[in-house]
Amino acid sequence: MRYLISGGGTGGHIFPAISIANALKELDPEAEILFVGALGRMEMERVPQAGYKIVGLPVRGFNRAQPWKNVSVLVDLVKSIKQVKKIIRDFRPDVGVGVGGYASGAAMWAAANMGIPILLQEQNGFAGVTNKILKNKAAKICVAYPGMERFFPAEKIILTGNPVRQNLTKVESRKSQVESRKTLLIIGGSLGARTINEAVKEAISHQLSAFSGIHVVWQTGKVYYESCKAAWEAAGKPANIECLDFLSDMPERYAQADLVISRAGASSISEICLLGKPAILVPSPNVAEDHQTHNAMALVNRDAAVLVRDAEAAEKLIPTALTLLEDKAKLEVLHTNVLKLAQADSATRIAKEVMALGNRK
Repeated sequence: MRYLISGGGTGGHIFPAISIANALKELDPEAEILFVGALGRMEMERVPQAGYKIVGLPVRGFNRAQPWKNVSVLVDLVKSIKQVKKIIRDFRPDVGVGVGGYASGAAMWAAANMGIPILLQEQNGFAGVTNKILKNKAAKICVAYPGMERFFPAEKIILTGNPVRQNLTKVESRKSQVESRKTLLIIGGSLGARTINEAVKEAISHQLSAFSGIHVVWQTGKVYYESCKAAWEAAGKPANIECLDFLSDMPERYAQADLVISRAGASSISEICLLGKPAILVPSPNVAEDHQTHNAMALVNRDAAVLVRDAEAAEKLIPTALTLLEDKAKLEVLHTNVLKLAQADSATRIAKEVMALGNRK
């Protein structure tokens, strides 16, 4: 069987795509897999690192703010569709898998028009533009949240959740051995989150004593690390606060955490659900169609997480976290409710749907 997988632009698209590919190879070691990405985007580096071949298209996103600049974007889109048609003729895939992003639109549109069944995977609670455009051409649409009938035909939807890091659930909590104090895990993504970091910097500069009984793991992201480290040093390098640009041992850090502060990206939320971690979500305002707020509200509306809006983070984020850490009953409610939203073995379940489409063809 041959599988064409397309999508990218951000880690939120790339990671699920690679996870699905890995699951396909586990189920079918003889499978041939080819990725299609956008030239110059993150997937062109990350996919080969994962051991897969990728072909790049000149496709780009539309300029919504200045529509008159989109003539060249349309030209590149036409070029990309022509190029991907040749790729399909040469590779002869049995199934196409689209996970969102610029390249996914061109690749899956061409595949569907050439008679290849396609499956879409939507990571967010508010569907992306690419997947909404492709919805009528898809045979199946795997989603991470209930209620996606408002975007996609109900008969095509399969609730699978999002694939998460494969080693995430393999670490048992070593809380009793490692740390008797409450642990607050603060993560803003690989690049970091300015608002979250500013709130922490302000707190350790002016309210350091509030953290005295707490172990804080503060992942700043590479972009903000130097300024955050300077604030930590100015506060006297408090031993109970770890200031790190990147966490290479995320499974262990999650296992120790009593409360997580995080952006509301699809992958982060899927991990929080799977691990049953009480969380304060701070949706990024800098994403298309405000989809992180939609992701967060899917949990908040079920009393499975607490929301602090980005604009209010400077004032409310750390006080909310400190209060919550002292509220054992609320932490237990969040833990119980967020676990109910977990979707286990997502990558394998999606891969089985992909293989079923190929067998049917």
